[in-house]
Amino acid sequence: MSRYREFKFRAVTSFQRRIGNPLLSRLPGQILLETTGRTSGLPRRTPVGGRVVGREFWWVSEYGDKSQYVRNIQADPKIRVRVKGRWHTGTAHLLPDDDARARLKNLPRYNSAAVRALGTNLLTLRADLTD
Repeated sequence: MSRYREFKFRAVTSFQRRIGNPLLSRLPGQILLETTGRTSGLPRRTPVGGRVVGREFWWVSEYGDKSQYVRNIQADPKIRVRVKGRWHTGTAHLLPDDDARARLKNLPRYNSAAVRALGTNLLTLRADLTD
């Protein structure tokens, strides 16, 4: 990874971890992704921007497999996602062959713009929802 990309990754993730995510997680309309911590085994919640399509939830990670929640999914793909105040359970799948930039065109506009602007290694994810 180039020095600029590494700096950008560290700056953005530090801001998200300390300021952005704690604030966004409190908003009632914010979509929350819950994974299981790969080391701690504790629930980890992260605000994400995505969309339910049928029985699937689609979203794009800004930093691909460098994102902590993606690493958690790799260790245990069982997730929960809160959409419109309701929790759904499912199994997440990483889709490295999907065109993440094209996928962002079908996801919420403002989140997609932020992911395109800040992301350095876009990765599409899909969760097959069971309830």
